[in-house]
Amino acid sequence: MNLNEFWDYLIPGIALGALYAVIAIGYTLVYGVLQLINFAHSEVFMMGGFAALLVLTGIEASNPTGLMSVLLVAVGLLAAGLAGAGTAFALEKAAYRPLRKRNAPRLAFLISAIGASFFLQNLAGKLFGRDPKAIPEIFTNKKVFSVFGTQVTVLQLLIVGSAIAMMVGLDLLVNRTKMGAGIRAVAQDAETASLMGVDIDKVISRTFLVGGLMGGAAGFLFGLNSQVSFTMGFLPGITAFAAAVVGGVGNIRGAMLGGMLLGIVENFSGWWFGEEWRYVSAFAVLILVLMFRPTGIMGERLGRSA
Repeated sequence: MNLNEFWDYLIPGIALGALYAVIAIGYTLVYGVLQLINFAHSEVFMMGGFAALLVLTGIEASNPTGLMSVLLVAVGLLAAGLAGAGTAFALEKAAYRPLRKRNAPRLAFLISAIGASFFLQNLAGKLFGRDPKAIPEIFTNKKVFSVFGTQVTVLQLLIVGSAIAMMVGLDLLVNRTKMGAGIRAVAQDAETASLMGVDIDKVISRTFLVGGLMGGAAGFLFGLNSQVSFTMGFLPGITAFAAAVVGGVGNIRGAMLGGMLLGIVENFSGWWFGEEWRYVSAFAVLILVLMFRPTGIMGERLGRSA
């Protein structure tokens, strides 16, 4: 491998990892508060992609540049984020809250999540068609600068910049705000938090809204890099879930680290071993990490109190 080839695979790997990190945060937020895996989060991601597609298709902008491109990006992110947040909020109300009110076993939550995932996937296929669709072009300037001969594109900068902004914003929200204090309190001990006046239902709903907002926005960014389809959430969703586990499920910064790590590993393995090994490598990393660190890279060690 020469230096040019290294950067050719590292830069797209960072962009891919940033997407995985944003999606993984949705899994880890819900797990941190409810101790359950929201397997329908991949469809929240998918709904964000379709929302951006519909809105941007309705805006007729030929060869957008400059301010128009910035506005289209903002509109796409807003539409996708709101659609993701709305879908996640509805999921919590319809699929999880009734079970929580009846103290249902964990298996019931898992079955409900899988059922909701299949329902949303097939609903999208029915409403939007089963053929992949491309989001309209929102900028014509493809390349910005080069790093050791490797061209860095506007799309890569948009993905990484948006992901960093969302992750930093979430970190500040969780660690510096009253809402974040409520999320952390419920995650640590929901019963004690309730006794201290924290509205558990409100905290859980807001957690789903925040996770859905980020998942939907990631769906738009992924659609720009690929295409939008009713099955688009499957592979990115399970890879992002693996990233959350690698980083330490329940740990927000761990999800960020896990997403970046798997994105880079996946991109390099596609070159070293062939494209058919991309996703195999991501789960190989998951197995290796869990062998030596069962709680993930930034998770608590077994037997250690939180």
